[in-house]
Amino acid sequence: MYKHILVPTDGSALSLKAARAAAELAARLGAKVSALYVIPPFIPPATSEMWVSVRDLYSPREYDKTMQKEAAAFTAKVERVARAKKVACAHVAVTAADPWKAIIETARTRKCDLIVMSSHGRRGLAGLLLGSETQKVLTHTRIPVLVCR
Repeated sequence: MYKHILVPTDGSALSLKAARAAAELAARLGAKVSALYVIPPFIPPATSEMWVSVRDLYSPREYDKTMQKEAAAFTAKVERVARAKKVACAHVAVTAADPWKAIIETARTRKCDLIVMSSHGRRGLAGLLLGSETQKVLTHTRIPVLVCR
């Protein structure tokens, strides 16, 4: 049925719950997993005066190094869950302003046939105003999505 499952993670307990569901499903189906962390792009301080004072403290290079380390830590959590179920797991980190677009593009380029992700389950006005990356993925992809709460 499914051969390659994409598991986006933000490092939260809820995304780890989705990783457990994905690993269980992958183990039963003989599928592999790719753990994805989307890195927000570097945004320099708003004013040039402020930039001069923090440039040496937090450069784009330092930001990238920090975020790559964070990505590795979060995707490693997913890998540990997959490994416990004897499922192959690859790490993927991409930089993108819109996580939902990165999730869909990564699933497409890596030829994933299922996306397993978490949702905070916001309803009503909060759900309408805040939206969610999960909702955007559901709206814009043709790849099946399993949502865990």
